[in-house]
Parts: sequence; C-alpha cells; structure tokens
Amino acid sequence: MGKEPYQPETIRQMIRARYGRIAASAGTCCEAASIAACCARQPSDPGTVAAQIGYSRDEIATAPEAAGMGLGCGNPQAIANLRPGETVLDLGSGAGFDCFLAARAVGPTGRVIGVDMTEAMLRKARRNANKTGIANVEFRQGEIEHLPVKDSTVDVIISNCVINLSPEKAAVLQETFRVLKPGGRLAISDVVAVRPMPDAIRNNQDLQCACIGGAATVEDFRHMLQGAGFEKIRIGLREESRELIKTWAPGHKAEDYVISAFIEAVKPAGNFTG
Repeated sequence: MGKEPYQPETIRQMIRARYGRIAASAGTCCEAASIAACCARQPSDPGTVAAQIGYSRDEIATAPEAAGMGLGCGNPQAIANLRPGETVLDLGSGAGFDCFLAARAVGPTGRVIGVDMTEAMLRKARRNANKTGIANVEFRQGEIEHLPVKDSTVDVIISNCVINLSPEKAAVLQETFRVLKPGGRLAISDVVAVRPMPDAIRNNQDLQCACIGGAATVEDFRHMLQGAGFEKIRIGLREESRELIKTWAPGHKAEDYVISAFIEAVKPAGNFTG
C-alpha cells in the first residue's frame, strides 16, 4: 500500500518552510539544508538556470542579481505580450525576478503586483525593489488560493513553476479568473504530468517541494481552466525541458513523468466578477 497523500495545509506548511529556508540562505537551494531535490536542480549560478529555461541575456542582466534564484521552469514573459500601462499579477513571486522584468515591460504607467506566502521571500523581494528604485512594483503576502487582490482589476497574470506546488489548483485558477479584467490573459510557465506518477514520486515530500510530485496532468489542467470559465486555452509542452528536469531529482526519472509547459488562457470579454 502506498503512502497516504499529504493534506492541503500540510503541503502549504512544507512549501512555506522549504522556500523560506531558500530565501534566508545566500540564495541557492543547495545552501538551504535538506532540500536535496532542489539542490540538484540549481547550480551555483542561478543565471545559468535562467538562460536554460528561456530568459535572454538582456533579461538576466536587467533584473536585480539577487532576484534571480533559478527556481523557475520557463519564461512567462515570452508568452505574456505585456504592454505599457497594463496591470500584471505574478503568482508566487519569490524574490521578484519576473516582477521586475514585467515592470520594465509595462513602464511607469503600468503596475506589477507580486504575491507570495513566504515572509522571507517577500523581504528579499522588497529589498531588491528598494535597491533598484523600481517604483511600479509592490509585493503582497498571501496564498494563491486566496489572492489579496480585488475583482476584475488585473490585465495579465504570470507565474513561473508555482501552481504545481498548490494542493488546491482548481481554487487557484478560480481566483485568477476572479481578479482578471474581462479579456484579461493568463500566461504561465509550469510543470505538468504527461503520464501517471507512481506513489513513490507523487507522495515524496522533497519531490512535491521540487515542482515534481504535485504536477497536474495536462488533461486535468485544461479541465480546471475550463471549469473556472477560461476560453482560448492553450497548453504547449516543451520537450526540451526534459534534459533540465532530469537534473532536478537524479535517480527518480522525473523527466519520464513531468514536463515544462507554457499555459495560456483568456477571461471572456464582458465577464465581470464582483
């Protein structure tokens, strides 16, 4: 008999504790003791990971150095098509890397909100913002299942390898739908499962915290998006990501079960919430 799945609040506590240690360290998973799977996925230079998952040299150079922690699985900026003046929300904003890139794209007339549940990450992100003088970014504490954002106020939602960590993914997508304006866009990079995972992976604490064990299947993700009300759904699998995923948890063959994907969807025009 396989190990019983963790309860939602237990998963959140594990994620909060693990990523809190990462934020409090000098900046890499390997310096946060006991996160073996995370350590395997992150070299000493987080910029190397950023380049591997699709960020350009210009993007890496533009964001504050301390903001890039090498924890993503893709570049949501590549599909977000951000425009000046837009309001952008980043789910699980970490140390702020994607927020700072989005702030540059939307310009001084735009606004970027980063939401993270980990206090240490928020402190790190706010220090980065203060050091760089970026004024159109703010960071709020909260869970992505209960976003601290008003209804129908956001143009674009981005996220990088975070929704897979949530034990209540349908609730996350319902919340994204609520806060988006009619016609608003969802543009995220995340890990999805392409075949059923054995319990040894699905219920492994380290692998859940390393963006592997909690991944939803492509079909389930599509159904959750449809259930939340989204249209124009597109899930593009990135086969080249298997080589990187192979390094996240050596010996577990995670690359056989999960893959990075770009996930896009639109809130129908005329659909107001609130």
